[in-house]
Amino acid sequence: MKNKSLMFQGTASSVGKSLLTAAFCRIFYQDGYKVAPFKSQNMALNSYITKKGLEMGRAQVVQAEAACVQPSVLMNPVLLKPTTDKKCQVILNGKVYQNMSAIEYHAFKESLGKMVKESFNHLAKEHDIVLLEGAGSPAEINLRDKDIVNMGMAEMSDSPVILIGDIDRGGVFASIYGTIMLLTEEERKRVKGIIINKFRGDVEILKPGIKMIEDLIKLPVLGVVPYYNVQIEDEDSLAERFRHKRDGEGQIEVAVLYLPHVSNFTDFNVFETQEDVKLRYVMRGQQIGNPDLLIIPGSKNTIEDLIYLKETRLDEEIFRLNRQGKTIIGVCGGYQMLGKKLSDPYETESEIKEINGLGLLDAETVFEMEKTTTQVEAEVIASSKNAFEGIKGMSVTGYEIHMGQTKLGKESFVLNHIKKSLGEEASIEDGAINATGNVMGTYIHGIFDNILFTRKILNNIRKEKGLEEKESDLESFSAFKEKEYDKLAKIVRENVDLERIYKIVQGE
Repeated sequence: MKNKSLMFQGTASSVGKSLLTAAFCRIFYQDGYKVAPFKSQNMALNSYITKKGLEMGRAQVVQAEAACVQPSVLMNPVLLKPTTDKKCQVILNGKVYQNMSAIEYHAFKESLGKMVKESFNHLAKEHDIVLLEGAGSPAEINLRDKDIVNMGMAEMSDSPVILIGDIDRGGVFASIYGTIMLLTEEERKRVKGIIINKFRGDVEILKPGIKMIEDLIKLPVLGVVPYYNVQIEDEDSLAERFRHKRDGEGQIEVAVLYLPHVSNFTDFNVFETQEDVKLRYVMRGQQIGNPDLLIIPGSKNTIEDLIYLKETRLDEEIFRLNRQGKTIIGVCGGYQMLGKKLSDPYETESEIKEINGLGLLDAETVFEMEKTTTQVEAEVIASSKNAFEGIKGMSVTGYEIHMGQTKLGKESFVLNHIKKSLGEEASIEDGAINATGNVMGTYIHGIFDNILFTRKILNNIRKEKGLEEKESDLESFSAFKEKEYDKLAKIVRENVDLERIYKIVQGE
């Protein structure tokens, strides 16, 4: 079987398209095929930097990991990163193009068809199977004329389609029927079957409904996938993740501030793998409380999110925690907020040209016109006597995505020395620790995926609380994710008609 494709579309957003695509990436890889994921247009604040320094959506990175192939911007040629309710940053082939309003982008989108088709064709030449993911629903009839991500992409790639419905939210049969009926006759011909996702209970009770929907739409239900609990990054479960609070006997509470323009929330997934950690996201209207570690995450609009912290008086809670000597870490935009001043002379992120930061780090940030996008390898060169004791000399890896450039004053100490950037030798300063040793900032996304680094900070907090040190059960976070991909693939493999799906891929 060579150069085949299959597309997964959904009856709505958050039905599980991303994870099911990842599951089939792993299944086909396990069966000996070279697989590539593809999503022509992704709207997300969760992005990743490839080895070439190009930016793409993390959902396709997860799918590439599941397929055991290197992430490439060919897998996500158009990335939209919302900056406000009405505007977004448009990234084409991994590079910033410009900011556009929704109306401007809708008019511009028609010109992108050739580019996304070329990206798909390149992947198809290099892989046995390309698995495409749609966005939202193919039944958005107001967007059909310029569609490049659902049925429009299925037509450009000549791909069969499997429609996914989420039964957990209710109304799955109505959503399946409604979606099919709103498609054109030609579009309906592309749909080859249905997968019902996130089912809880006895499938025997569901069978009469399956028979009725099959009779109504003249399409087979190819599987009923049970509700699964796997720790894999999932763009579709963004809202659920922010409201998630780990149960159990966690002795260390880690609180992550929910920001209106939060980006790269996957920076903190690793904490969910540590048995002694309770991870909590602080939503709008909630108080920070008294966590052992407070994290301010990245942001697509740092200045607006800083104003949010001030207007909601969360900044006062941050100051209280600082006075108590609690550990506070800022990542990327969160790092910038911890400084004394943020300047945006070119209105890169906001119409506000200057604002005072939280002032917990002696640092100032200026937003530039060019975005820094790079993978890095660094050595920690700072330490302290508190939560950051003993981290000096550790090696960390990750990636940077930021428009701002930060300079330190005399009262902050450089955290990291970047030794490699984009695979080339480098000598760059990153991040800061304050003089009292309880506040840290860094531009490196994924820094907590470095288990030894993270565990050292957690064990220092344990020591401050009078607890014994605890080692991680994980050899590495990447090895943990590999097991989760296999777990997901096993669940899906056991609950779908894989033989029939193979026939669909082969065009039978």
